[in-house]
Amino acid sequence: MNTIRLKITTKGVWTMNELTYTMVGDYSLPNLKLPQQPEVTLGRYAQMRRKFLKEHHRVLYYNLLTRGELTQHLAEVEQRASKMEETILNQMAQKEGVTEQMKAEDMMKWVCLMNSLRSSVQEIVKAEVIFA
Repeated sequence: MNTIRLKITTKGVWTMNELTYTMVGDYSLPNLKLPQQPEVTLGRYAQMRRKFLKEHHRVLYYNLLTRGELTQHLAEVEQRASKMEETILNQMAQKEGVTEQMKAEDMMKWVCLMNSLRSSVQEIVKAEVIFA
């Protein structure tokens, strides 16, 4: 393992940083580590957001990843999307007249309406939160 001292200037400020390298064949590769990120179980909205960022906004994705902020960003997106989905679904169900009484009287009609509403709400959430 080799150690090389580098002078890095940032807006006129000189600092000394120490980088260590490992020889792999004929190449010296820097020993770099990403910041530690907490273990979080990501839901489907967070996974959709990660995939969207990775495919369409690579710079933002890698900036969040290297700063150690990706997991926090994805957790916030998941929370915001889930809350929005629940709120809009309740509002739309109330507007369409989908009630617990309907559920008791005609279960199949209630299921069809709720599935339709849920699908519409998920598309709204994707457009407003995930792909924004």
